[in-house]
Amino acid sequence: MEKAIIAVPMGDPAGIGPEIAVKALKEEELYKRAKPLVVGDRNVLSQALQFCGVKAAINTIRDPREGRYIPGILDLIDLANVEISRLKMGKIQALGGRAAYEYIEKAVQLALDKKVDALATTPINKESLRAAGVPYIGHTEILEDLTKTPNPLTMFQVFDLRVFFLSRHVSLREACDLVEEERVYNFILRSHDALRLLGFQDAKIAVAGLNPHGGEGGLFGREEIEEIKPAIARAVKDGIDVSGPYPADSVFYFGLQGAYDAVLSLYHDQGHIATKMVDFERTISVTNNLPFLRTSVDHGTAFDIAGSGQASAVSMIEAIKLASQYAFRFKRG
Repeated sequence: MEKAIIAVPMGDPAGIGPEIAVKALKEEELYKRAKPLVVGDRNVLSQALQFCGVKAAINTIRDPREGRYIPGILDLIDLANVEISRLKMGKIQALGGRAAYEYIEKAVQLALDKKVDALATTPINKESLRAAGVPYIGHTEILEDLTKTPNPLTMFQVFDLRVFFLSRHVSLREACDLVEEERVYNFILRSHDALRLLGFQDAKIAVAGLNPHGGEGGLFGREEIEEIKPAIARAVKDGIDVSGPYPADSVFYFGLQGAYDAVLSLYHDQGHIATKMVDFERTISVTNNLPFLRTSVDHGTAFDIAGSGQASAVSMIEAIKLASQYAFRFKRG
């Protein structure tokens, strides 16, 4: 079986990224599915091995084709960009922000050069990026600029529940104002295209409602009648298998049971709560419309426990698994 090479940029070296990377890559099961490759700093990775009590050899390579990709060996592209004596674990610092950005930059270049098949990213810290003068607030903005991809589309997946988001980092009041026919229609089309790239040729999409009980025919709000239903009707005319709006207190449950391939959430917390209540650690973020596939853990740098070896690697393991599951489907898309 052909296995995808998954680049794992190490994240902020002062956070838990290096620790969850080494913990994840001690799992033999991962190597049956993928060829994981860390992009980071050898000294930081060695320190993380000590923090976590993990025994593994580090194989420093220049090109992904040189990797051994076997349990007990951590294949690493070493950027050697952290002076370990200056690194302060669990602290906001320019050193960490700059290093984290450079790991992402290198991993992206490897993907654009077709040397790796997908990325599975670890946490970075917004304040450390700012301290380093890196002009982005997070992964999505970095990836958008480095790949020249306007408005990348985020999808969450936990088990068989996939969720897209009509809006994300805006106030709830603004999110309600963004529930407009044209925007809903556009996101149905984008979600359909993203699912096709992931291998779902006849995807079935459900749209969540905005108001309680889906508005109850206008009793609790008219967005379902005036904005959402017309958008769905237009998409159906385009040949897309989409339906709704369905009350948000049930549609995600039915999506998890397999009634739909994906659900379009109408605002940030609507979809985040639905997925994370299923399994917080196994909720994985997928960025779809880049030139390559990117998955990510959905937690932060956890500066409060960085360096203690306590961090759970479950989300990192799941992110690598999901990247390997979709990588070749995405390339064929």
